[in-house]
Parts: sequence; structure tokens; C-alpha cells
Amino acid sequence: MYQRILVPIDGSPTARRGLDEAIRLAKLTQGRLRVFHAIDDLSFALAVDAYGYAGDLLKVLRENGDRLLEEARDSAKTAGIGVETVLCDRRSGPVHELVAQEAATWPADLIVLGTHGRRGVGRAIMGSCAEHILRYAPVPVLLVRAPEAQSKPEAEKPLRVHLPTGALAFE
Repeated sequence: MYQRILVPIDGSPTARRGLDEAIRLAKLTQGRLRVFHAIDDLSFALAVDAYGYAGDLLKVLRENGDRLLEEARDSAKTAGIGVETVLCDRRSGPVHELVAQEAATWPADLIVLGTHGRRGVGRAIMGSCAEHILRYAPVPVLLVRAPEAQSKPEAEKPLRVHLPTGALAFE
């Protein structure tokens, strides 16, 4: 059961939570991990937009991806888990499709990934990579949510109004 666990990472704290959970699960099942980082068209375009030029940007994105994968590999090895890493820099599609392809090709028994758990406006604006992976995945997916304080930006937290006893209130 769940011997081959695919763990997509992007360097975020929620991705780290997903990796930590995958390590715990692999210990229980005597499984192994494949940690996956993708440089897709969107992340490349956002980086070009942020820096204003492409130049050596792909090289920098690759170096950052290698560093993330090395840190993840070290964490898994320290825990005694078999691990391999994959940097996908083909920029040949959106991340969710690349993850689904990797899961099918390897082949994975399970995908474990962190999610911000965005709702409402935050989800509409930012989208949900985790949701897309869930929809496209050829295998079961375990979503690891960020702690409540991290998963809801201040603007999305419900407004709480304290009224005198006996007054009606809606949250």
C-alpha cells in the first residue's frame, strides 16, 4: 500500500508540510518518495515579468529547483526513507498536467502535496493548483492543509461582531 509516493514541491511552507506528511507515511508503509519540482510556462512567465528580462532566468529557476530538491532529499534520507528527485524544466504544460504525467510514468501509488486551502475571493484570484492536480491525477491524492493561520489571509477571515446578549448575529 502506497509504496511509491510522489511529492510535488514548490518551496512554499505548505509544500514542506506535504513533504513532511509524505515522509511520515513512507515510514509507515516502508515506501519510497519521488520528490518532483516543475518549472512550467506560468512560473517562467511570472519570473520574466518580475525581473523584466529572460536572460539567465531559466538557469536561476533550475538552480532554485535543484536546491529545493536537495533539501527535500536530505530530509527524507535523514528520516531513513528512500528518495529520488526529479526537476522538470521542459515548460511543456501547466504544473497539474506535469504532475499527472509524472505520476503515471513513474508509476506512483499516491500523490501527497500541501495546499493553502484558499476559499472565496482568494481561490478565484489565485486558483487552486492542488484542485487541478486532484482532478487530473491518475492515482489517489492526499492534500495536506496549511495551518488555519496560514491558509486564510487576513482579508478572507470571517468578520466577527460581538453584540449584546440576546441580539441576533450572523457570521
